[in-house]
This record gives sequence, structure tokens and C-alpha cells, in this order.
Amino acid sequence: MTARFHCAQALAADSALLLPPGAARHVQVLRLQPGDAITLFDGQGGEYAATVERMGRSEVAVQVGAHAAVEREAPRAVRLAVGMPANERMDWLVEKATELGVAEIQPLMTAHGVLRLNAERAEKKRAHWEAIAIAACEQCGRNRVPLIHPVLTLEAWLRQVGPATDGRRFVLSLADGTRRIAEAAAEPGAGPAWVLSGPEGGLGTAEEQAAMAQGFVPLTLGSRVLRAETAALAALVGLAGG
Repeated sequence: MTARFHCAQALAADSALLLPPGAARHVQVLRLQPGDAITLFDGQGGEYAATVERMGRSEVAVQVGAHAAVEREAPRAVRLAVGMPANERMDWLVEKATELGVAEIQPLMTAHGVLRLNAERAEKKRAHWEAIAIAACEQCGRNRVPLIHPVLTLEAWLRQVGPATDGRRFVLSLADGTRRIAEAAAEPGAGPAWVLSGPEGGLGTAEEQAAMAQGFVPLTLGSRVLRAETAALAALVGLAGG
């Protein structure tokens, strides 16, 4: 597979382009040369064949070729709302969830979570996770970058999503989860599904009850106790399919 690069700006077939700084640095790190073939995508769907035309000290000029309507998305769109695990585990979760086809990620501050962020740090973290998701798309072949939402408290996020009765909202529960993930995956419904997953230690009882009051159905992943990041990914794979 040719090297793949994300371009935030809209792409067009048969056009000349200066790569954005991040992609240009990546081309230089890979020691690509004029005439080398690359693949570009802008997140709007599909990908473009392209050729490196010129290498400068900080600029890389390319010629954009034909567009290919290639999609590698999961059969079902799954959105993860996750109580942020500590240290580098959230980075790992974002990377692997992107590879596995997540549509959106909502980072949450919860009662048992150890990660607390003020507004400035929260935005820096969101931008950092977005860069991780872009790099994962470049690596795995996805042409649509999952949306990384701004960090919210669980309470604020539940107010934002509001109540629903469409059956496409799930919360991973150690206490109340009786429906298994396979059963939820087999249920009809083509719309996107939300999966709410807690941090280390899980969600508090009051938090689970607040989620269920907004239409979240409790799910279990089985008898084993999984790490926070593993549980979120297991639910993603189980619901997304493919």
C-alpha cells in the first residue's frame, strides 16, 4: 500500500497542491522523492491518487490525480462515550477504536475517573487525540476521521444528548447489565449506536441510573472484569460488526 496522508483542506482531482505542514513533514521523514506515488484523503469520503512533484526544505508539492470512491467503514456506526482512563491509556483507546471503526468519541469526566482537565488542557487533549485518530486512519486505510468531541462531564453530556427511546443507547454495567452484547448487536436498527463506558472502577450507581433515565440500556460483556479501555473496545467490536 502506498503511503497515505490526511489533508484537512478539500481535495480535487487533477489539481496541484502544497501539502499541509504535518503531511509535508511526514513525507520528508519517509524520505519520499519526486515521482513517488502517495494516497491522499480529506475525510469527506474516498481517496485520491497523487504524485510527489517537488520537495523543498519545508514544502512538499504534489499533483493530485483521480478520486476513488473507496470506503472502509464499519457496517454499523458506533459512537463511544468513555470515562477517560488515566495516563496513555486514553491515547491507546483512541488509536485502537479508530482502527476498529468508531464513528465518534466523547471523552468524559466521571465520578471515579482520575483524569481532571480544565478548559485549556481539555482542548489540548482533544486536539492531541484528534491527531492520534488521523494517524490511525492513515495507517489502517480509513478515509473518514472519527469525530473527537470536546471533553465534558458525564452530567453535562447526558443533558446534551437528552432522553431517547430508540433502543440504540447502551451503558456497560457491572451491576445491572443482563443483556449481552451479542443480543444487542442482533437487534434491528440502522441508526448510530451510543455506548457509554466508565473509567477504571466503572461508573457510579447514580451515574448509571442517570444514563438509564435517558434511555441507555445496561449491557454486560460477560463474567470477566475487563480494563476500562478493553471494555470500550469490546463493546465497539461487538456492536459495529465487520
